[in-house]
Amino acid sequence: MDLNADLGQSFGSWTAGGDPAMLQLVTSANVACGFHAGDPVTMLDSCRAVYELDVTVGAHIGYRDLAGYGRRPLGMSFDELFGDVLYQLGALDGVAHAVGASVDYVKPHAALYDALVHDGEQASAVVAAVNAYDPGLPILGFPGSELINQAKEAGHPVFIEAFADRAYLADGSLVTLTDENAVLDDIDLVVERAVRLATQGEVVAVDGTVVAVRPDSLRLQGGSPGALEMAARVREGLEAAGVELAAFA
Repeated sequence: MDLNADLGQSFGSWTAGGDPAMLQLVTSANVACGFHAGDPVTMLDSCRAVYELDVTVGAHIGYRDLAGYGRRPLGMSFDELFGDVLYQLGALDGVAHAVGASVDYVKPHAALYDALVHDGEQASAVVAAVNAYDPGLPILGFPGSELINQAKEAGHPVFIEAFADRAYLADGSLVTLTDENAVLDDIDLVVERAVRLATQGEVVAVDGTVVAVRPDSLRLQGGSPGALEMAARVREGLEAAGVELAAFA
């Protein structure tokens, strides 16, 4: 099982998250590419640290929305989104190569991630851009999403992620973040859910329904209060359950 987290999200004099400690816990790092967060120096520092720890680098692509941290939906045209994704891939890949690393997968961020679950046109722009850049570059995303379905059709390597600390609905979708119960903060419960996802491929929805999920990667929160403690406990719980932790890409 892979463990991924969003990292490299500092910008200028603004510092986000506890990247050095989190990098000790994950097997894959979603590094911001400068559009929703991050800047050239942060990207460089992140890629260097990831490479030194033998953690896999993923391009964390997002909407061009620094002020909104990429959490505001943008109605972009196919060409606009196609170009923005190419720009971000090229930027991070260039920085990664400069320190001996490489970009080994792609994962969307926040509002773009949400849009790519149901928006076929936006998904087609992202898949086309990734294909144009590197047809063999893996894509990490939500099961059953337009992104994953279209990437499969295009012959792309695809991998599925799940969220041990997010509440699920019976149809397999996530409870929206506007709901106060969307994010779970009970560490013991989150560890239990992580182990169940990794060993049994299932998660319990808010109504008690058991939802089948076969994740290749579990996402760990990177910047919220208590994130490091929760991530450490999740990793310990998985290892105690005999789950081998390794990057999917």
